[in-house]
Amino acid sequence: MTTNSCKAWILAARPKTLTGAAAPVIVGGAYALSLMRGKPQCVDTSIGHPWIPFLIALIFALIMQVEANFVNDYFDFRKGTDRDDRLGPERACAQGWVTPHAMRMALVITALLAFIVGLPLIVYGGWTMLIVGLACILFCWLYTTHLSYKGLGDVLVLVFFGLVPVVFTCYVMTRCVTPRLLLLGLAMGLATDCLLIVNNYRDIDQDRISGKRTLIVMTGRKVGLGLYLGCGLIAAVINLILIGWWGLLLLAYLALHIKTYLSMRRLTGKALNGVLGSTARNIFVFGLLTAIALIVV
Repeated sequence: MTTNSCKAWILAARPKTLTGAAAPVIVGGAYALSLMRGKPQCVDTSIGHPWIPFLIALIFALIMQVEANFVNDYFDFRKGTDRDDRLGPERACAQGWVTPHAMRMALVITALLAFIVGLPLIVYGGWTMLIVGLACILFCWLYTTHLSYKGLGDVLVLVFFGLVPVVFTCYVMTRCVTPRLLLLGLAMGLATDCLLIVNNYRDIDQDRISGKRTLIVMTGRKVGLGLYLGCGLIAAVINLILIGWWGLLLLAYLALHIKTYLSMRRLTGKALNGVLGSTARNIFVFGLLTAIALIVV
């Protein structure tokens, strides 16, 4: 691997994680379309073509996911969390694929790019969107540097991979927020949190050594397994209730989720990286099936 090569940066960006960032934006966009069709009186027609803010929100979310991956890579390397006994996928700085100096520059460039891309959303959602965008960038950094070490990672996932992207994607497309939308955001956040649960379940022993007090470190493996199963089940039940008969599409997600859970119970160490990949797939399936159900209902 050539240091700072194109291949090195692609691996550092972790493209497989981008589906997790796209799914909640797709759900928010689908709910906006359902409002336009079913409750047009709730929609602000002065916004114009709703696909423009949707695409902006989607691109912003993808850039922020890359930024989060870079922050995670760099600061875990600095803190010494990425040791030789690391069980997860290899990291760019720890492996020497990307130099720390180059990664620091990438952190700044990616954050600025996200800010510039997201700035036009002010036109569609008002100055509130500036606050939301800056909060996304700020907590992206705080997650790895502080909050994930204090057991707050799961809360941030619920907020920034559930409520924020689902609610505000719909908002910039319609200027409308409903209780149903908030519940859809909560369900998306719960489904997405399964990814963090697997990650922390796999790394429980290494995190204890590093002083990283994740929720799984504080509660133990048995509770972690229950959280994984429960978050997916509750997410599916919420959307089944909200959507109705078309929500039965989510039974396909439930089948995948339970199958992945059963695999997770049997595996340890690096073997859990396969569960991580399956969970990422499940999250995207959850978001996609929810979006389809919302559009056709």
